[in-house]
Amino acid sequence: MAIARPGSRSTSRTLLYVALAANLLVAATKFAAAAWTGSSAMFSEGIHSLVDTGNELLLLYGLHRGGARPDGDHPLGYGSEVYFWSFAVALLVFALGAGISLHEGISHLLKPEPIQHAAANYAVLAVSALIDGGSWWVTLRAFRSRRGYSEIFRSILRSKDPPAFIVLIEDSAALIGLVIAFVGIYLSIHLERPLLDGVASILIGLVLATTAALLARETKSLLIGERADSAIVASILRSAATLAGVARANGVITVHLAPEQILVALSIEFADELKTSQIEAKVMEMENRIREQHPEVVALFVKPQTAERFRETQARRYGESGESGEIEVKSRSASPLVPGGADR
Repeated sequence: MAIARPGSRSTSRTLLYVALAANLLVAATKFAAAAWTGSSAMFSEGIHSLVDTGNELLLLYGLHRGGARPDGDHPLGYGSEVYFWSFAVALLVFALGAGISLHEGISHLLKPEPIQHAAANYAVLAVSALIDGGSWWVTLRAFRSRRGYSEIFRSILRSKDPPAFIVLIEDSAALIGLVIAFVGIYLSIHLERPLLDGVASILIGLVLATTAALLARETKSLLIGERADSAIVASILRSAATLAGVARANGVITVHLAPEQILVALSIEFADELKTSQIEAKVMEMENRIREQHPEVVALFVKPQTAERFRETQARRYGESGESGEIEVKSRSASPLVPGGADR
C-alpha cells in the first residue's frame, strides 16, 4: 500500500469492537443450534466464531499494551506487543479452531448421526451470514476507502497493521465456513448421508488451518521486523539529502516497531567543512524535519559516514550484492533516487 499506516489506532479498535460483538452473538446462536440439532458442521462453526471472539479480545489487549510509554527496560516502547498478540491469534486459530473442527469432523465420520430440526440450522446460518456479512462489509469498506477492490489482497500482504487485516481475513473465512456448513447440512439431509455433515466440519477445519497459515506468515514477518513502506523510506532520504550541509544521504534502515511506530537509522555524509557543533545542529534540524513529515518515526539515529564506508558496511550486512531492500538517495547535487528493492 502507499502508506505505512493503513488505519489509525481508533479505526483498528472500531473494527475489532464490531467484529467482537458480531462473533459473540453468532457463537451463541451456533452453539445453541448445534446442541439442538446435533449438527457437526454447526458445532465447528460455533468453535470458529468462539475462537474469533477470543482473537478480538487478544488483539484489543495488544493495542492497549502497545500504547504503553517507553521505560528503562523497554526504551523503544511496547509497540511490538501488537505484533506478538497478532501472531498468538494465528496460533490460536490453528490450535483451537482448526484442531477442534477437524477432530469433530473425524469423530462424526466414524460415528455419523442424522441431523435433527434442519430448519433451525438454516435459520441460524442465515442470521450468522447477515451478522458476519455486516462485520465483513464494515472492515472491507475501511480498506476500500484507501484503495480499490483490486488492491485489497495486495494491501493485506503489505500492511503493517495486523488487527485490521486479521479481522478482514477472519470474517472472510467465516463466510466461507457458513457456505460449507450450509452445503454439508443440506446434502446430509437430502441425500440421507449423515457423514457429509462430518465432511463439512473437516472442510471448515481446513479453511481455518489455511487462514491460520496466512495469518502466521504475515504476522511473523512483522514480529521479526519489517522495513517501512518504500514511499516513506524515499521521503525520509529526500528530507535528509536536501538539507544544507549534507553531501550525501547514503541510505537508511527502517523497522516497524508497531503499525504507527517506525525506527529509523540514517547514514549521512556531511560536508567536509562542517565542524562538530555544526553537524550536531544539522542532526537536530534533520530530526525535526523528518518527524514533522512523518510523526510515526519514534526513534531516529544518524550516523555520519562516508559513502565508501557505507558500501562496505552494506556488503558485510547483506553480502556482496548489497541487496538490502532499502533505497538510497543522494543530495540535490548528486545523482537522483535509486531504487534498492521492492515491498513485500
